[in-house]
Order: sequence, then C-alpha cells, then structure tokens
Amino acid sequence: MELQFEVERLLYEYVQTLDDGHLERWPVFFTEECTYQVIARDNFDRGLPLALIRCESRDMLHDRVTALQQANVYGPRYLRHLVSNPRVVERHEESVLVQSNFAVLRTMLDEPTKIFLAGRYLDRIVVDSGVLRFSEKRCIYDTLLIPNSVTYPV
Repeated sequence: MELQFEVERLLYEYVQTLDDGHLERWPVFFTEECTYQVIARDNFDRGLPLALIRCESRDMLHDRVTALQQANVYGPRYLRHLVSNPRVVERHEESVLVQSNFAVLRTMLDEPTKIFLAGRYLDRIVVDSGVLRFSEKRCIYDTLLIPNSVTYPV
C-alpha cells in the first residue's frame, strides 16, 4: 500500500508542476538516463518506434524546456492534467511499471476549455538518490488526430 501511495504522489506532483507552469522543474522528475515519449496508441500497439516527441536523457528534457521558454511563440493558455487509475502492473527488483490514464484540458483565454489530449501513461519508476523518478515515461495518446500545438510536456 505504501508503494501505491508513493507512486500516486509522484504522478500528482508531476502533473501539478506542469499545471503550475514550473517547466524548469519538469526534468527533475526523471533519471539522468531516461526515455520520455509522446506516441500514438496505434504506433505503440504495433511496436512501431515513431513518436511525436522522444527525449533520451534529462539533458534533452532541459533542452526542450529551454526551447519552450525561449524559442517557441504561442498564445497564453492554461493546461490541467487529470490522472486516474494508477496501478502497478509489473514489479522488478529495481523498478516498477505503472499504468495510469490521463487527460489534458486546455483553456485558451478567449475560448472554452477543450480536451487537448487523452490516453495512458506507461511509466517505469525507480528509486534514484532516495527519490522516485521516471526512468521511462510513455505518454500514449488515443487518437490519430492531434492538435498541432503539442509542445508542452504531457
């Protein structure tokens, strides 16, 4: 039961950090050597490697944050991540594999709130320096049609 609580706490802190706009803290949730992927369900289910976004280290995540904060131009928006049904699906000596559902709501200042993206997280979580971190985070979205503005971390 304690593991379930710690996993939920990690997931909720992760999405709260993103929703609060603290992008500079996003890479801290990952190990130095990690995989972060935003991938279509169709590709994931078929074992196809093509992903919308793929980062293979914490440094790549830092680069992505720098690009978001300094290079990209986009209208002001608010994002709300909803996470549900987190459950440990595999346990290994040094990691656990956790699956949960997510939905991201996007509110532009001059539009009604919309469902931006929905799907499931598949996370490999390890203890790193005494803290739970993602060594793999796969954000598997359900639809084939996605907004052209998937720039923020999911």
